[in-house]
Amino acid sequence: MHHFIDRRQNPKGKSLGNRQRFIRRARAYIKAEVDRAIASRKVADAGDGGTVSIPMGGIDEPRFRNAPGGGTRRHVLPGNSSYVAGDRIAKPEGKAGSGGGREASAQGSGEDQFMFALDREEFLDLLFDDLELPNLAKMTLREMNAVRPVRAGFRTVGIPANLNVLRTMRHSYSRRLALKRPSESELEALRAEVRDLEGEDSYLRNRSGVEDLRNKLVALERRRRWVPYIDPIDVRYSNFQLEPKPKANAVMFCLMDVSGSMGEREKDLAKRFFVLLHLFLQRRYDRVDLVFVRHTHEAEEVDEETFFYSQETGGTVISSALVKMLEIVKDRYPVSDWNIYAAQASDGENLPYDGPKCCQLLNEEIMPKCQYYAYVEILDEREAGIFSDPTNGAAQWRALRAVDERWPTFAMKRIARRGDIYPVFRELFARDGATAAAA
Repeated sequence: MHHFIDRRQNPKGKSLGNRQRFIRRARAYIKAEVDRAIASRKVADAGDGGTVSIPMGGIDEPRFRNAPGGGTRRHVLPGNSSYVAGDRIAKPEGKAGSGGGREASAQGSGEDQFMFALDREEFLDLLFDDLELPNLAKMTLREMNAVRPVRAGFRTVGIPANLNVLRTMRHSYSRRLALKRPSESELEALRAEVRDLEGEDSYLRNRSGVEDLRNKLVALERRRRWVPYIDPIDVRYSNFQLEPKPKANAVMFCLMDVSGSMGEREKDLAKRFFVLLHLFLQRRYDRVDLVFVRHTHEAEEVDEETFFYSQETGGTVISSALVKMLEIVKDRYPVSDWNIYAAQASDGENLPYDGPKCCQLLNEEIMPKCQYYAYVEILDEREAGIFSDPTNGAAQWRALRAVDERWPTFAMKRIARRGDIYPVFRELFARDGATAAAA
């Protein structure tokens, strides 16, 4: 039996197609395991690395096998007591192409595993592989340390990598014209004329003329050597200067309802969503400010520790969080310089008069300033089937549907259990997520 596996490498050291397919297949298995693992983790351990396993069958390389029930083969069977030379051995029972493995056990089940140990960075890279903040557009130079090289003319000194061939040849040609350097075609024509005169019968009569041509040829060759094709004074190098590189400044407002209607289960789901959002922004972006706002009937800006672990509770007025967000934007984040994002989590329970006020604030003041706004409603598990229709829902959900229909950068999703968090998060922040969510 022969196994053919192409392990040759391309000139640049990259693997050929079979290895690239293997890497993509193994990575897909690992990412699927990482996506499943995030749903069962504790809030404090959501971003830690860990060990994931994939089935051995997922990393097997394809190969050709001989069918056990077909074909003609010769075998050497040393030391047997059943056969002698010339005996014919019966083929094994079973259809051609059938597997030759052992029979299945009547009890138990399982599969071989291949284990991968991932550190924190590898885990987060796989988790947020194809996610991004949508509509990240506004640039600013303020507080930016990154620089980029830009062209700034030419220099007479530099490194070989910056040699500008076109400008060098232009200077060389100008110098050769100014110093009247003879071309190769001129010299070749003069040599041919000398040879023609030397071969004629009248050579003795034109001897003085031939000598003049020879002297002229020698002078031109001397001038050609004296005026080189490329001189050091012709060489020019591209000049580059470092200038500040604009980066996109973004701020994410995390608005969480912690009122009395939000039980421990609802708060746990909301915190899991915001932990995932926090990890995503920290891993993928260098310059994103996080503003944490908790609200009951009143809203306040808090630090990260208070946002995730405070036990404060109270009544429910969702518009208070929107008013607080507008105040912070006015004080610290000018719309001309900052990409403004918001993510809000609530159970949707609100005072009857506050829903229209939230819609007015969103339509008239927040959405014109926002790049993207994500509203996540935390459902009771028993309500998941009832509210599967997007037209049904709590009063706040029904009120915000008018905002969702008007603004393509507004997205609404529902979460009922832990397993819903990561799929919903991927829908909200997938590439071109605003368009996909609005659709």
